[in-house]
Amino acid sequence: MKLTLKIWRQDNAKSKGRFETYHLDNISPDCSFLEMLDILNEQLINKISHPVCFDNDCREGICGMCGLYINGRPHGNDDAVTTCQLHMRHFSDGDTITIEPWRAKPFPIIRDLVVDRSAFDKIIQEGGYISVSTGGVPDGNAIPIPKNKADEAMDSAACIGCGACVAACKNASAMLFVSAKVSQFALLPQGKPEAAKRVMAMVKKMDELGFGSCSNTYACEAECPKQIKRSNIARLNREFFKAKVVSEE
Repeated sequence: MKLTLKIWRQDNAKSKGRFETYHLDNISPDCSFLEMLDILNEQLINKISHPVCFDNDCREGICGMCGLYINGRPHGNDDAVTTCQLHMRHFSDGDTITIEPWRAKPFPIIRDLVVDRSAFDKIIQEGGYISVSTGGVPDGNAIPIPKNKADEAMDSAACIGCGACVAACKNASAMLFVSAKVSQFALLPQGKPEAAKRVMAMVKKMDELGFGSCSNTYACEAECPKQIKRSNIARLNREFFKAKVVSEE
């Protein structure tokens, strides 16, 4: 495959960025998108040029680090995949591919295609956990949990915090991410004691960090590589309003 790549290059968050054009030949359709970028970087290094910086780690769709905006879509033109799971067979010979970093104020650019997603970590630190005195290992059947609730909690916990929901939203909202992290505990008995404190703290931190409000277009659900459901946002709102009422009593 012959490809033309238009890639965003930027030295740091404060410098002015620009698109640079690169040409690649003989790219295998079975090559992954990140392997294609590795090939480009190898050529740039051989030419004594700065390689394109991009984030990645597991390359198995688990870590959420490989978020790229590809031809106007988070993670590219396939559904329910991360960038590292995207393969070049989803493109055609001679295609021009535009590659950009996430565009959101809470995700400042570090360099080129790498953004700082530590804002998500700060939200988690505010309440995305359960405080327990562990002691011995409890019996797995000590707390009965209905299967449908356990399944919903596991589906919510599948969120990998990649930021595609923020990148897809015109308001750069983090509601899908926060609602998934709230839901994975709100659905389980173990999460009930701290439910009000958790949702109030996480929503407050989300607003402080500059994420926008929900746009109700559901682009977040459409572009989520783990198919987190928008029903979690409704649950987040219910949990927040319940906590607000309790705090004002």
